[in-house]
Amino acid sequence: MDAPQLTASALGAGYLLDLLLGDPAWLPHPVVGFGCAISLGERSLNRGGAVRRFLCGTLLALGLVGGTFALTALAVHWAWRAHPVAGAAVVAVGVFFGLANRTLIDEGRAVFASLGWSLDAGRRRLARIVGRDTARLDAQQVRTAVFETMAENLNDGVVAPLFWFALLGLPGLMAFKMVNTLDSMIAHRDARYEWFGKTAARLDDAANFVPARLTALLQCALAGSMRGFAFVARYGRAHSSPNSGYPEAALAGILDVRFGGPHTYDGELVEKPWIGCNPRLIGAGEIGLVVANNHAVAVVAVLATAAVWCFAPFRLPVL
Repeated sequence: MDAPQLTASALGAGYLLDLLLGDPAWLPHPVVGFGCAISLGERSLNRGGAVRRFLCGTLLALGLVGGTFALTALAVHWAWRAHPVAGAAVVAVGVFFGLANRTLIDEGRAVFASLGWSLDAGRRRLARIVGRDTARLDAQQVRTAVFETMAENLNDGVVAPLFWFALLGLPGLMAFKMVNTLDSMIAHRDARYEWFGKTAARLDDAANFVPARLTALLQCALAGSMRGFAFVARYGRAHSSPNSGYPEAALAGILDVRFGGPHTYDGELVEKPWIGCNPRLIGAGEIGLVVANNHAVAVVAVLATAAVWCFAPFRLPVL
């Protein structure tokens, strides 16, 4: 087995580890380290006027993304030089840390299960995975929020990391995770982060541009939903984000439900466009349909990424 084929096998092993283990609380996660580095840089650099904040935020974002890529490439390089099995092991562990399909599915199921106990329990559980205020949501709004975040994070936590692995190996995947973490921590439109996080936000938009559309197409194709394709074409650009609307529109079309509308964040009402026009109630059992679609998309994305490494007409570097 040559190095690209061994890398593809390691990719599959990493996916299976994520499927079996998810994100155990006892296991240190690289994203926690990413968050600490971002917090330290933000506290040190985020001060002064708009121009200074923008330049410092750009320096921080590019430095952390480039540094993550370089350090991961070095680690993989030296592991491969030590022994092919060591190289494959590093890749497998990196992919395990880079994917979040099991955790995403578990959290979605947990919210639906909590709703079975009480509305307040569902609201509290939902607050772990969304940024909007949940204290006044009704059961329909809680279930809708779960499906919206599962659709969006199917891209962020599965398809996009695999897309960058296909192009640039494990360093590409880990650099994407740094971009995604920067976006979640400092790409906010408020007085503190508007200028400091602007480059981080644009990096995230660029890194997700192709994967978000691939995610939507895979969702619809694997569900066999022509309505899903129609929703992607009609509503994909309706979202304030250039990318999030595509997987959300796909899932709304597959289920023939309505996403979007007004949400409250930190007590402030934010008007968002509707995705879909059918306000039907979401059933408690529909989480199973969404989970099945997530699994199908993940499997196809893993197989496609492995095929790139094994059969691409150009020879990829073993990164």
